[in-house]
Amino acid sequence: MNVKRFFRMIGVACALSATLATGTARAELSEVKIARQYGVSYLPLMIMQDQKLFEKHAAQAGITGLTVSWVEFAGGNVMNDALLSNSLQIASGGVAPLVLLWSRTQGTPVEVKALAAINSMPLLLNTTNAKVKTLKDFTGQDKIALPAAKVSIQAITLQMAAEKAFGTGNQGQLDKYTVSLSHPDAQQALMSGSSEVTAHFGSPPFQEQELQKPNVHTVLNSYDVLGGKSSFNLVWCTARFYNENPKLVKAFMDALDESEAWINRDKHAAAVSYLRISKEKSTVDEVEKMISSPDVSFTTVPQNTIKYADFMARTGLIKSKPQSWKDMFFSVTQSLQGS
Repeated sequence: MNVKRFFRMIGVACALSATLATGTARAELSEVKIARQYGVSYLPLMIMQDQKLFEKHAAQAGITGLTVSWVEFAGGNVMNDALLSNSLQIASGGVAPLVLLWSRTQGTPVEVKALAAINSMPLLLNTTNAKVKTLKDFTGQDKIALPAAKVSIQAITLQMAAEKAFGTGNQGQLDKYTVSLSHPDAQQALMSGSSEVTAHFGSPPFQEQELQKPNVHTVLNSYDVLGGKSSFNLVWCTARFYNENPKLVKAFMDALDESEAWINRDKHAAAVSYLRISKEKSTVDEVEKMISSPDVSFTTVPQNTIKYADFMARTGLIKSKPQSWKDMFFSVTQSLQGS
């Protein structure tokens, strides 16, 4: 048996035992709603949806007829509200929003933790302003588009970079230049040349598509800020869902494992599937090159997530600091060699 799956089974079994011990055992949900956002970074979830892998593994666990609904969000705020109101069971997004939600919900019935990472990918801050070579070159004439000002992973990464550039206590130096836009809208605004947006802190494939234009260059790479490879997206849920639905949790994780393995085994087929599902206008070669980059990993192993939490705690964005990355993740992932 795969070692990772073995430890996952132990974690799920412990959760089931705890539920039974409290006398609250009941039938697991027959419908699960999952949210994802835009871009190739969500490819594992797109493949899960397309190939109905969650339903497949749920059926193997004895849960037949599972209804899985998928919804897309442009940003994490509305998605997390839906999660906390129980109109959504599994959410996905950047590391920073998960850290914020984990801190805010600790010790409550809707405590939120991550199930796993989805990928590690560099995020690029691109600009059309030829005068901007470093962060210190941005002025009031610039607007930096990112998914959610002050809370998205791009926004927090920008603050981390600003602190390095401008000194301790100046992490918010560039916040006044940021505007909240979805990646598709930000890309369109940047490329139009007629918008106030002169920079976009994006994600794949939008950032790579922008760099195909001769007037666009990169000012910042998130890997440089984090000191190496780092997780971009995670999947998370409430402790209530996790504890009350151990079979569904295991089925979801097994489906995620299968999806990631499929992508890593055949990047060409994965690129073809991505374009068919997303209906984006990139070429297969462009997407395949993008997801085959040595900087890109489709993996459930968290990387450098604790650095976001440390920064957010030190700057007062969260009140409680995790002692380890494992504090922010459910037991199904804690056996991995994460960070």
